[in-house]
Amino acid sequence: MSLPSLEQHPHAQAVLGPALTGGRASHAYLFHGPPGAGKRDAALGLAAALIADGSPDAAGAARRVREGVHPDFTHVRPSGAGAMIKEDIEEPVVMGATRTPFEARRRVFLLEQADTMNDTVANRLLKTLEEPPDYVHLILVTDRFGDVLPTIVSRCQPVRFEAPTPQQLRDVLGRAGASPEVADACARLGLGDAERARRLALGDGPALRHGAERLARAIVRGDLVDRPWESVLKVMGDRAHAEYDVRIAATEEAVALLPKKEQKRAQKEGETAAKRMMRRTMNEALDHGLQLTGLWFRDLACVVDGVPELAHNADRRAELTADAELVPDARALRDAVALVDETRARFQLNVTEELALEALASRVERRLAAVRDA
Repeated sequence: MSLPSLEQHPHAQAVLGPALTGGRASHAYLFHGPPGAGKRDAALGLAAALIADGSPDAAGAARRVREGVHPDFTHVRPSGAGAMIKEDIEEPVVMGATRTPFEARRRVFLLEQADTMNDTVANRLLKTLEEPPDYVHLILVTDRFGDVLPTIVSRCQPVRFEAPTPQQLRDVLGRAGASPEVADACARLGLGDAERARRLALGDGPALRHGAERLARAIVRGDLVDRPWESVLKVMGDRAHAEYDVRIAATEEAVALLPKKEQKRAQKEGETAAKRMMRRTMNEALDHGLQLTGLWFRDLACVVDGVPELAHNADRRAELTADAELVPDARALRDAVALVDETRARFQLNVTEELALEALASRVERRLAAVRDA
């Protein structure tokens, strides 16, 4: 059995290496580390290796695991708007673990975002984690190790993955087609989160970055008449609707293969899951947009303090210099960052996005106005 390269992850290599070279694999692993560290690829690779072991067609079995179509592999993602719900694990995992493998020696369950389990979900999973059949292996993945319930952590073998270095991120983004300047800036703006760095450089990421920059610069100038926060909201909405359309298309394709008596139920469940995914996508995009807005103020403070080389928006030096001349007060700019972070936290309370962004823009503008107009 083999896995994708773990050279950059010494702890993962130390834990998983012996298990894949003749040792006994643990019944439950908890892969943890920052977003984009490679945990999910490694988890999928481990699942493929465990199921392919002993198969007369090991390569074919591994390929089917990676494609999500092997009958002995179950991949669970939270379907709630912000959390894993009981239905995500009841039938697929708890009941699934009681069934013997269909064709492989093992059954493997990959559960993403383990930190989103509440007590009810976790308690339902505990017995499966404590006393699984010999053929069952569970791989839990999280970006937020500290948020995983202790009852879950204590029943798994932790496997730590390291954050990629800025240079590694720059190399990845460059190979994906980003210019050197954009790759450098996005690697910095990712703050160690490789997934956000990639998203910033590619796809709709540049539009989100532009919207956040437009919002921050309008606040600096005191020009809120054109409602600059709407550009962030537009990218958020477009991304969420695109995700919804993909999920609905997949649901319709799957429903068409079911017996007619099951189609209505499956269609309704698919639509509910798509709506939850849409809400989660909106939340993630909005949080990212606000993070970028706060980083613009942070970079302005760096320029004011005389250390422009520390700015994350490394490809926007001229714009940062111009804005810093309008608000030459690092303390006020750091207060602006704090206000942005406060608003990011408030979105966990399901506040109205547009009203919250409008209120944020007004509060920050008032804080900077005294410096700008002095």
